[in-house]
Amino acid sequence: MLSVAPMMDWTDTHCRVFHRTLAPHARLYTEMVHANAVIHGDRTRLLALDPVEHPVALQLGGSEPELLAQAARIGAEHGFDEINLNCGCPSDRVQAGRFGACLMREPALVADSVAAMIAACDVPVTVKCRLGVDDDHDFGRFLAFIDTVADAGCRMFVVHARNAWLQGLSPKENREVPPLRYDWAYALKRDRPGLQVIVNGGIATDDEATKHLDHVDGAMLGRAAYHDPYLLHRLDVAWFGGALRTRGELLRALRPYIEDQLARGVFLKHITRHLLGLFAGERGGRAFRQVLSEGAHKPGADWSLIEQALALTQSPAVAA
Repeated sequence: MLSVAPMMDWTDTHCRVFHRTLAPHARLYTEMVHANAVIHGDRTRLLALDPVEHPVALQLGGSEPELLAQAARIGAEHGFDEINLNCGCPSDRVQAGRFGACLMREPALVADSVAAMIAACDVPVTVKCRLGVDDDHDFGRFLAFIDTVADAGCRMFVVHARNAWLQGLSPKENREVPPLRYDWAYALKRDRPGLQVIVNGGIATDDEATKHLDHVDGAMLGRAAYHDPYLLHRLDVAWFGGALRTRGELLRALRPYIEDQLARGVFLKHITRHLLGLFAGERGGRAFRQVLSEGAHKPGADWSLIEQALALTQSPAVAA
């Protein structure tokens, strides 16, 4: 399985449609949405979903089984193919709400939540977790967490292969400072072969992602897929077949969607912010980003701006 991680403020529906264009076989994830927001908030915005996105998962935050069950049911009714419970986010706000990574210290509560969610909806319920929190360095404790949740019916775990430090590190530092221990995810798959194990964290290249397939069932890419989205396309072709398309071809394939969104009143900037890395490291990449960044917010900005940016990537006079 190739998948793109849930990323706050990034993996909205426009981003996911773009990623689907790049990677037809990838599993896509929403930003984390709290169960209360799903139940009481603006579902049209929070659960926005274009048909081309499938397969796509809704990631929920929360720690109250009854609310999570209700939110899972709503998510499934809105067409999501999977409901994923966040047990990995380390932010202060998330901790204050008693969800995210701190739930790894409450495996029974996670199990109750998963069981309630499974009973409430007819799509798979999965869990995204860390290896542990703070100074938890006991593989047995990690395995016990997995076993407790698996006994409740969860068959797929996305393992961000680091600990989460709940004090002293920012969310950004929590993605970089705690050491990666992929061997724990590998050992989980070896010891529990009946579970589907997807590894996440620190995967930045085609080779790194592919090597994980020797040990686990798939790889989930995060910021690398966002900042260098063509990586997604290369992996999709390498893993699942098909012809490698140019960046320009892929971007022009998005034109009908973009023009439809503009006709619906969406501002171009809300879409193009996800496209800025498409030519990362390529000739004209900087100029491409600059044209879109400076022009997409202006009134009346339309597809012609994207063609203007694309033209700069094909000019021999423009540097990377």
